[in-house]
This record gives sequence, structure tokens and C-alpha cells, in this order.
Amino acid sequence: MTTPTASTPCSLPDEVTLARIGRSCICYQTRMTAHAVTRAYNRALAPLGLEVTQFNILAVLAAMKSGSVTALSEALALDRTTMTRNLKRLEATGLVHVTSGAGRAVRPDITEAGIRLLCAAMPLWEAEHAKMEKAVGAEVWGATREGLRAIRRSLKVGEG
Repeated sequence: MTTPTASTPCSLPDEVTLARIGRSCICYQTRMTAHAVTRAYNRALAPLGLEVTQFNILAVLAAMKSGSVTALSEALALDRTTMTRNLKRLEATGLVHVTSGAGRAVRPDITEAGIRLLCAAMPLWEAEHAKMEKAVGAEVWGATREGLRAIRRSLKVGEG
């Protein structure tokens, strides 16, 4: 069996197949949902000049007390390069302090300014979270959350 390439001629899949992709593709559906949810949280946090990714990084840093970029990346399911870029932005605004360790090791910590901003953001995050949960219902959200966790667990097992 030959592996198709971009230059291999083929005919367009039929409309039923294309519709099935849009309707049932896990990647497509989760990405569309993630983008919509991200926009909603970003709108809620905008008065503080904060994005939800930054909020999540600050929250995890506050919970971890101290950790590595790798641990932070794993906690937020972001690759190390993306995490490093986000940390540099947060450090430039004084919300995070990054100290160098042995070799390439760096240790990010939330600053007092970061803690204050996280505290100010909590009511905005809580309100948006409650709004979304009410819109879908606590039961649907609970089942969805567990379904998403099951997908992540199954993919993590597949990585090894």
C-alpha cells in the first residue's frame, strides 16, 4: 500500500463524508469549542488587561508555589517553547519572576503584582465560569469535563 502525498491525485470526498468530518471530528469540535470559550474568558478578563492563558499560568504558579517550566508546561498542557514565551511576557509586565538555575533550568514564580492581579481577576473568572456552567447545566458540564479528561488520559497513554 502506498502512502498518499500532497501531490497524489485524488477526488474530493463526497458531501456526506465532508459533513461527517465537521460533525464528528474530535479535534475539529474541541478546537472550535476551545476558541469560543477562550474568547469568552478573554472578554471577561479584558478590563484587567489579562488573557485567560495568562490567568491560568498565574493560578497554577500560585498553586505550585515553586516549580520548573517543565512542570508548569505539563500542568497546563503547553509545550515548553510556548510556556517560555508566555513567561517572558508575564515577566516583562512584572507578574512573574524567573530565576536561572543549573544548566538551562529556570524557576518561575508569581510576584506580588501577579498575586494582586490574580486576586482582582478571580471575581471576573468566577462570573464567567458560572455563566458558562449555567448555560450548559452543571450535569452536562460535569459529563463534558470527565469526557475531556478521558480523552487526555487516553492520548497520554498513547504517547509512551
